[in-house]
Amino acid sequence: MSSEEPLQNPPSEENPEKKLSKKELAKLERQRKRQEAAAAASAAAGVSGVTLETEDPLAANYGDVPLNDLQSKEISGKKWTEVKDLTNELKDQVVLIRGRAQAIRAVGKKMAFLVVRERGFTVQCVLTVAQDVVSPQMVKFATSLSRESIVDIEGVISVPTQPITGASQQVEIQVRKLYCVNKAVPALPINIEDAARSDLEIEKALQAGEQLVRVNQDTRLNFRVLDMRTPANQAIFRIQCQVENIFRQFLLSEGFVGIHTPKLIAGSSEGGSAVFRFDYKGTPACLAQSPQLHKQMSICGDFGRVFEVGPVFRAEDSFTHRHLCEFTGLDVEMEIKEHYSEVMDIVDRLFVTMFDSLNEKCSKELEAINRQYPFEKLKYLRKTLRLTFEEGVQMLKEAGVEIDPLGDLNTESERKLGQLYWRMDVFGGIYHIGMLNCRYGTEFYILHRYPLAVRPFYTMPCHDNPKYSNSFDVFIRGEEIISGAQRVHVPEFLTERAQSLGIDVKTISTYIDSFRYGAPPHGGFGVGLERVVMLFCALNNIRKTSLFPRDPQRITP
Repeated sequence: MSSEEPLQNPPSEENPEKKLSKKELAKLERQRKRQEAAAAASAAAGVSGVTLETEDPLAANYGDVPLNDLQSKEISGKKWTEVKDLTNELKDQVVLIRGRAQAIRAVGKKMAFLVVRERGFTVQCVLTVAQDVVSPQMVKFATSLSRESIVDIEGVISVPTQPITGASQQVEIQVRKLYCVNKAVPALPINIEDAARSDLEIEKALQAGEQLVRVNQDTRLNFRVLDMRTPANQAIFRIQCQVENIFRQFLLSEGFVGIHTPKLIAGSSEGGSAVFRFDYKGTPACLAQSPQLHKQMSICGDFGRVFEVGPVFRAEDSFTHRHLCEFTGLDVEMEIKEHYSEVMDIVDRLFVTMFDSLNEKCSKELEAINRQYPFEKLKYLRKTLRLTFEEGVQMLKEAGVEIDPLGDLNTESERKLGQLYWRMDVFGGIYHIGMLNCRYGTEFYILHRYPLAVRPFYTMPCHDNPKYSNSFDVFIRGEEIISGAQRVHVPEFLTERAQSLGIDVKTISTYIDSFRYGAPPHGGFGVGLERVVMLFCALNNIRKTSLFPRDPQRITP
């Protein structure tokens, strides 16, 4: 048979003897394939032998959204409502929402419940078979969805007579349309329900003879994208955002200027060897341990008061609950007119303002955290308590804790000091220690006049005792969050201090030179954003407040 000869085609129904042309044959083949695909889809839906379109006239109201429709084809003008805004006032109104299918439950073949979550808020959606509205196939499609899939739902708001216990919003959506925008895999590495469970729930279940899944810290961090979907984590990072925002707004209101300093520098900014070193175009360099040198240079540049929010890098092999190799630094530097207490005054007002604002504006977030990680609200005073380092040492000594009076406080000593409650009387702004063991009632305080030997090279010594310095640390719940001080602004003395601590002054020559052109007395402080949130919410690990933590053993995800 030559290639020009017609194929032996099946006869048409109209004329059994007539052979089909190539064009007609191709058309017939396409039709056959469509019928096979439709039959397969029908079989999967439990409707054998007919197409879904033929069987279900409501098929257009549900299904998977094809990729082509998700490629920003047009702007429809649809009005979307956020789940958090679904309230009783919207009763009988049609709404369109997008969220995750958090929970799916079938009630027979004619009804299903779908809990949809959007950024920590949840709403119960109900599908009930009704003529010309919801078909049995639509209910079956809903129950076939995998949890955490992204769905679009259109429906009518109703208000049940009984409280809804399985969702945050106290209304229901009577579903009319349901589309799956993106499917999640059927078997998730961790379940959101398990990751959101508190230790208290797990312990109660164990006592009742029930075994619940406990998701450990490493597993959470390995699958951080899933872990951050829990209500507590949604709340933690919203509070973190507020801490940063309050920090900025308060300082701007106090006349500070926001700056951005380089993170690639020629030498150490803190002293010591705990820096990340690398080759910078043939020149040795490192990642900045803090913006310290450059924020001081900005003061020399006549900005007067500056602040920065940015990454800080520390190469210490610290395997603790409160250390990271990279964290977000909140840094401040300012001119001093007479006394370094001016810097502590800023710390005082800043953090009291911050705590007040968080308690007032983040009540829902704090409740969400408290459900998974129970804690008591932070106790603090309207005027922050200040003690000298020597007074702190004396307090510890009377409590039976002996430490080096010219050394630094270790973690154990800091915690012990935080547990000691003293009664203070205020006379003319001076704090006097009262009777031992009288509870004063604060978990936020300042300890100042630290030994000079434990402070960085740029710290100004005390005028009356060179063994101590014009420096301070700030504590929350017995853990240090802030280090601050008056800086040395005299270049000759600064050089002497740097050399005494083994710092190669050549690597910081431009920093020292900036003080040769005239520098005002100044001071400042630095605080870790993650540590503030961790201690304000009484969390037990800083990795809970770092979105993607970097520590000596983790550089992914």
